[in-house]
Amino acid sequence: MSPVGRVLVVGAAAAGLATAEALRRKGYRGALTLLGGEPEPPYDRPPLSKQVLSGAWEPERARLRAADDLAALDAEWVLGDPATGLDAGRREVTTAAGRTLRADAVVVATGLTARTLPAQHGVGGTHVVRTLADAVALRSELLSSRRLVVIGDGVLGAETAATARLLGLDVALVGPQQAPMTDQLGPLVAGHLAGLHRGHGVALHCGVLLDALHTREGRVTGLRLSDGTELAADVVVTAVGCAPATGWLEGSGLVLDDGVVCDAYCRAAPGVWAVGDVARWHHAGLGRPLRLENRTNASEQALAVASDILGEGVPYTPVPYFWTDQFDVKLQVHGVVSGGSRAEVVEGDPAGGRFVVRHEGPRGPECVLGWNMPKQTRLQRAHLVAPYTRPRQPAAP
Repeated sequence: MSPVGRVLVVGAAAAGLATAEALRRKGYRGALTLLGGEPEPPYDRPPLSKQVLSGAWEPERARLRAADDLAALDAEWVLGDPATGLDAGRREVTTAAGRTLRADAVVVATGLTARTLPAQHGVGGTHVVRTLADAVALRSELLSSRRLVVIGDGVLGAETAATARLLGLDVALVGPQQAPMTDQLGPLVAGHLAGLHRGHGVALHCGVLLDALHTREGRVTGLRLSDGTELAADVVVTAVGCAPATGWLEGSGLVLDDGVVCDAYCRAAPGVWAVGDVARWHHAGLGRPLRLENRTNASEQALAVASDILGEGVPYTPVPYFWTDQFDVKLQVHGVVSGGSRAEVVEGDPAGGRFVVRHEGPRGPECVLGWNMPKQTRLQRAHLVAPYTRPRQPAAP
């Protein structure tokens, strides 16, 4: 067991909590502090654009653990006080409230911040969906609105559009791709997703960008797209991606480049690790840096980081995985789609609403996507394990 005296986890969401729990499960009994910028105890983000936004869940149900479970971690919780700086050499973190926290091991788990559009700043009726408070505020507006425009055609934008349509709103989904989630799914499956949304009454505006927001008395009334299309709107959601929350790390001594740059063990510097959405680590199986924005990675990478803190680390080489629920479809994605891959239906039939697609790249299978076929998708995942987990170049020591 590594003789770590004190561990400080900066970020008290899914990745931070999972790191703390993994440390305790592995026998670490030293001092443990979780520092979080939000006042709420840890909660899950995937339900925000679905169950919480739809009203199927009360906001409290999104909490990841009951109060007794959090207390059982025997950790110090410092919530509602975001980190403002890190001295990596001293492993010293400062906070907005003026605290200075020191540790033998620091884990950066600050996640992402939602990107916004300059035109929406200060405009009523415009929203993002990143925090629990965001989802609650958006739901309140949707219940008294008729027309929603979602700007951004990735996972979050597509999920938000689907949820709002099921609430009965007139929904338009706007984005630069040729179909929703093309970058994550490839053209074949994204085309079926576009058909799913159109079949449920979502108006898709593909291959276009926002040109201007229209407002009246400080509140949004509509927008103009880059192709000249005019859309009326009572509410606008921007889902144009997120940025790693690394601003507080400027001058820290860490390397920052689309996240916190780490080696194959998720180490950013001696005694400093990064985990979850903010971590950009060397994936030894792929032979290149990778940063993943999904719930599964937060848990799996947390276990890898906890192991390395305790001297049991091995290179972290996961097969990336995420899922999304939209209307009556569960999409599961194992691996990463590349631009030059070839897609083939290997199970089921798209016409029947249940199928599995495998993507082949230059080095062989690289991604498996399942449309309402969870068991078959898991079986097809076996084709990906070796390509992702066999190192293509020596891992960093």
